[in-house]
Amino acid sequence: METRPIQRALISVSDKTGIVEFAQSLAKKGIEILSTGGTAKLLRDSGITVIDVSEHTGQEEIMGGRVKTLHPKVHGGILGRRDIDQTVMQEQNIAPIDMVVVNLYPFAETVAKEGCTLEDAIENIDIGGLT
Repeated sequence: METRPIQRALISVSDKTGIVEFAQSLAKKGIEILSTGGTAKLLRDSGITVIDVSEHTGQEEIMGGRVKTLHPKVHGGILGRRDIDQTVMQEQNIAPIDMVVVNLYPFAETVAKEGCTLEDAIENIDIGGLT
């Protein structure tokens, strides 16, 4: 299997423990970082250059941030087979995404809490994750 250099990473995490240090190590290697919402803000506030996914796709987050990475430029960048889909990726202006860093919302912990409401539970269902 051929090893390719990582040029672009997508970072979107719920638990942000250690993410600043990890992103700093990527940035020092010249890896472009795409990110969403709170993760992008934290990284940017920590002095890391970040491209918002909404800027990358040309589509703003919608539905209160529930829909942010569901876009062909994101999924095509992740799923595109460099040797097979290169022409389509170029035609559609889809940049490869070489690394994905995600974790899910703490659904189990949320619903285990006494007094958890249906609304709280729904807000912690991460069906999109990064899909």
